Amino acid sequence: MNPPAAAPDFLIDAGWGEAQILPLAGDASFRRYFRVVEHERSAILMDAPPPHEDPRPFINIARWLTDRNFAAPAILHEDLGEGLVLLQDFGDARMRETVDAAPESELRLYEAAIDLLVRLHQYEAADVRPYDLKEYQREVGLLTEWYCPALGLEADPQGYVDAWDAVLAPLLDGHVPVTVLRDYHAENIMLIEGSETLGLLDFQDALAGHPAYDLVSLLQDARRDVDPVLETQMLDYYKRHTGAGDAFDIAYHVLGAQRNAKIVGIFTRLWQRDGKPRYAGLCPRVWRYLERDLAHPALKPVADWFDANIPAEKRGDPMAILGA
Repeated sequence: MNPPAAAPDFLIDAGWGEAQILPLAGDASFRRYFRVVEHERSAILMDAPPPHEDPRPFINIARWLTDRNFAAPAILHEDLGEGLVLLQDFGDARMRETVDAAPESELRLYEAAIDLLVRLHQYEAADVRPYDLKEYQREVGLLTEWYCPALGLEADPQGYVDAWDAVLAPLLDGHVPVTVLRDYHAENIMLIEGSETLGLLDFQDALAGHPAYDLVSLLQDARRDVDPVLETQMLDYYKRHTGAGDAFDIAYHVLGAQRNAKIVGIFTRLWQRDGKPRYAGLCPRVWRYLERDLAHPALKPVADWFDANIPAEKRGDPMAILGA
């Protein structure tokens, strides 16, 4: 993975002219990341090339978070025209690998991640778009747009929209909007060396929405199995610390189904359109979460649609189902 052509001049302007540029693992977008190392210091170079990417939302939310004493990477230098941003380096210790290597740390770290959300939800939402019904519907539509055609399923699109309208509309009122980071999970939470603070990444798509959403991201993690017992413990932990009641449970499962339906669609698109087949292999875990959510009585209209349109044997890894 070669650095962008503008990187050397950018680093000279930033005062890092002698730095080595080392590639880091990428994500599912057009963004790329590099570690720049100069003597005893290091930083992260984000390459968010226009027109595919715009680093300004990341910069704005990072500053909003740090102004409220959350650990988002400090912005060290930026060139919006080139889509280059130099960020504070949080190191390599992600929550995901830490918990996998030391299972005894799991409860403590998940409680810390919930504590962060409890504190985040005490603030008025950032100045971002609302997570409204149109956005919810656009996202769940990725399943009928990508997954169903991939498997040759002739699903009922209008019935799908109507079912989601029925379960999502009640969630739009009755709560104070909070900043929803939208990808708050164990691979985007960093353990900063020498600090008890959790570092935050990948929040550029933040919206103002329901406080249950980021709990779903964390506790129904598309990339890591979360035991249902731990999920229940952490949901109860959040409710005890916020006073949330039964309505929160309903919102949690509705938004769980919404998010997981979206992710099945996104992972199928990453396989089919973007040539990233490993994402298809993550779909069975997401389907398991989705089916658990669909079992909640509040999801009956959506569950009925799934039963009528996507047979049980067609729910899983789309590549494996097709024998690809």
